[in-house]
Amino acid sequence: MKKILVVDDEQSIVTLLEFNLQKAGFEVIKTGDGPTAVTLAETEKPDLIVLDIMLPGMDGMEVCKKLRMEKINTPILMLTAKDEEFDKILGLELGADDYMTKPFSPREVVARVKAILRRSGQQQEPKSAGASDEQVITIGQLVIYPEKYEVVFSGNKLELTPKEFELLQYMASHPGRVMTRDQLLNAVWNYDFVGDSRIVDVHISHLREKIEEDTKQPKYIKTVRGLGYKLEG
Repeated sequence: MKKILVVDDEQSIVTLLEFNLQKAGFEVIKTGDGPTAVTLAETEKPDLIVLDIMLPGMDGMEVCKKLRMEKINTPILMLTAKDEEFDKILGLELGADDYMTKPFSPREVVARVKAILRRSGQQQEPKSAGASDEQVITIGQLVIYPEKYEVVFSGNKLELTPKEFELLQYMASHPGRVMTRDQLLNAVWNYDFVGDSRIVDVHISHLREKIEEDTKQPKYIKTVRGLGYKLEG
């Protein structure tokens, strides 16, 4: 049973999410403040975190930032009552995997949770006994191990969020091919994403910071002006 950490200081929302997530077969742990959320993420090791932005003690942005700084790459679905583009993109820049704006449908939250877990779960399923070695993707100094959910660059293992890994793996599976933001959005976020394609730009920026010596003159992930991105070695 997958474990979901719900972090929100509005009890009515916590109750609503807890009921619907449990009905969908998830185990739910919950808290209403930021510091406790960090502690639970560290000790309970949830499979996914549903995180509200406005929290007492430490807001959701700081929680997200702290977890990522501590190399805790648990998928984060961020909730916000605000509708400004700034809040959504900032959350993604700090390491959230997705966001939803309040008010929302509990059914949609469950669908998002399932989609995120399905994508990450496909990458992390253990290999059965006697199975052949996984197909390793190598581009320059970049080595991707899809079944291990690992990426090694110049001999060092990279710390990636689930969405960063999925985006990098997808692009590396199509080396040299120019892909539009919408193509990447549809391939990696394979459900009805309520937002715009700037989420792709944010994750591309994160990846460049981790694999490029010079992010302004990238060697691997290149921008094709007016079209999109391509990955090559």
